[in-house]
Amino acid sequence: MSNKFLDTPIEYLKGVGPQKADILKSELQIFTFYDLLCCFPFRYVDKSQFYKVNQISDDSLWVQIKGKFRNFQFIGGKRITRMTADFYDETGSVEVIWFNGFRWLKDKYKYNQEYILFGKPTIFNKKLNFPHPEIELPSDENVSVSSKLQAFYSSTDKLRAKGLDSKGISTIIKNLIRATPGQITETLSVEVVTKANLISKEDAIINIHFPKNPELLKQAQYRLKYEEFFYIQLRLLKLKQIRIEKNNGITFQHIGSNFNDFFYQHLPFVLTNAQKKVIKEIRNDFLSGKQMNRLLQGDVGSGKTMVALMSMLIAIDNGFQACLMVPTEILAHQHFISFVHFLEGMKINVGLLTGSTKTAQRKQIYEEILNGDMKILIGTHALIEEVVRFKNLGFVVIDEQHRFGVAQRSKLWGKNSITPPHILVMTATPIPRTLAMTIYGDLDVSVIDELPPSRKRIKTYHYFESSRLKLFGFLRQQIKLGRQIYVVYPLINESEKLDLKHLAEGYENFSREFPLPEFAISILHGKMKSKDKDFEMQRFISGKTQILISTTVIEVGVDVPNATVMVIENAERFGLSQLHQLRGRVGRGADQSYCFLMSSDKLSNDSKKRLEVMVRSSDGFEIAEADLKLRGPGDIEGTQQSGILELKIADIIKDDKILYLSREHASALLLEDPLFHKDANQILLHTLNSLNKNRKDWSKIS
Repeated sequence: MSNKFLDTPIEYLKGVGPQKADILKSELQIFTFYDLLCCFPFRYVDKSQFYKVNQISDDSLWVQIKGKFRNFQFIGGKRITRMTADFYDETGSVEVIWFNGFRWLKDKYKYNQEYILFGKPTIFNKKLNFPHPEIELPSDENVSVSSKLQAFYSSTDKLRAKGLDSKGISTIIKNLIRATPGQITETLSVEVVTKANLISKEDAIINIHFPKNPELLKQAQYRLKYEEFFYIQLRLLKLKQIRIEKNNGITFQHIGSNFNDFFYQHLPFVLTNAQKKVIKEIRNDFLSGKQMNRLLQGDVGSGKTMVALMSMLIAIDNGFQACLMVPTEILAHQHFISFVHFLEGMKINVGLLTGSTKTAQRKQIYEEILNGDMKILIGTHALIEEVVRFKNLGFVVIDEQHRFGVAQRSKLWGKNSITPPHILVMTATPIPRTLAMTIYGDLDVSVIDELPPSRKRIKTYHYFESSRLKLFGFLRQQIKLGRQIYVVYPLINESEKLDLKHLAEGYENFSREFPLPEFAISILHGKMKSKDKDFEMQRFISGKTQILISTTVIEVGVDVPNATVMVIENAERFGLSQLHQLRGRVGRGADQSYCFLMSSDKLSNDSKKRLEVMVRSSDGFEIAEADLKLRGPGDIEGTQQSGILELKIADIIKDDKILYLSREHASALLLEDPLFHKDANQILLHTLNSLNKNRKDWSKIS
């Protein structure tokens, strides 16, 4: 919304001033009047109901009572620490207590005067009391902007120190709304408001802060959530429209000898129907004449890499090069070994470029990709260095894309200066539909929702520390059967802040339980030199060590079919998607595999829920949905890759129906009026441009 009055700096509002403005800016990012109007409450308490004193207990929530004061006392002798008073009605009395600001309060409140007390009862010194309640005269209820539903706002210690607790924030919002009649202009077209059955923007803003009744509050919330989703979807769909119209892509017309030779002579297993479907979708993009920008999501072990390799062969058959960027050297090496193995006997030059590639090898790789001799290059972020130049890069695959910043990925996208290469981003962390619509609304999405029929379900157990001896016994049995074991710790060294078992101590404990010469243990962590990592990893892959103790550097890419047991220490410290990724390191062979989630006895509710989900389910989409509910999504349009989505009022989980409806309406609108030529849609274009101001467009690089 662009409005001169609402664009006024917040310091000019009555009751704010420069000092409070500075705190509002730093703590809540409130810079203008409009920002303050969009500081929405996080909950409401019904103040239409009054309680009697004898109806209140320490497990009551927020309550209000009418009564009178008596017996004010200062407590603490010479060093007064608090003030108390009795607040009573005809049914009894409760203690009111103040720990600060109490010296002037004693003279403010009169005996035999009726007041309204509002607060949350607690137990202090074995007595029921109200600490620092809100206290008003009955006549204070009759103000021009008032509500029986009390709104509560987020605050901080710095804000409270300036008088901007929830009530203080409510007061300045009340001052602003009193000064804004007619200033809160509409931001949606009449057609959209009618189609979605919305109340006006002004009514929504007033009733979100000071709802006249529960029904109007509900309508205000719906209107503001719908609008927030609508403009996100409108923007994403518009970006997709622009990309399709303006980004001409390379056309891969031929299915040639490389693809056919591989499919008929070298393919190591039969493709699943889901893999065939996705290859067909990619093939259609290659033929469209438009740049492909596709997200490929599929569970751990579903065969995304094979889809990527076969798509690369189509690019090569059409005279172009392909590259694969991955987040870790271990994963890059793993892919390189796999590709070389799959393509054995075929005349396709595959290269590997990482941070530890030696200078002589680098020079050779640079020459071969520049002259076109190297057809496939696999690497880490080393691929985006300026010195890396392709002859004709036509296809880019980015694996585990959440590990890369958007700005990093954009450098790879720009390697082909004439025509942008086709882009395929892959993730083994399946994305729930609501999140995919909101994050990747401008991309085409493919899903491999089928695992190879030969794969057995990994049996998952949650063990507390008291079951460690039982675990050790099971591990010995597995080793006797010739199996290998991963043990993953969250930290390398002991942390003073976190009471966690660390990798060094874990290595000592396992070495005592599984001593030489009968057993051999490898250790792996991110601070090791590359050659040391490779040495330890090769010892484990070759079977020279039975146990690999590691940090999460093995989260993606490590593929040892003989490893059948994953032990995750301090599992409560990991997110669900990470637990699922780690579990996916086993179950890659024909033998039954197991995952043990080790935790301390004391667990938070969220930790319990995460571990319960892991034990119950092996479905990556179900796990992703649970992870989304517990942790929240990331910043969908910027470079942030984790944390809470920056939505002011909507929730993509709870408000999924509003999200679907808003996308449906936005899609229909763009289909009918893609360039916003209709006069009625000018307000939408104006608002969209206002929201997009100062936002860099990363959409072309997913």
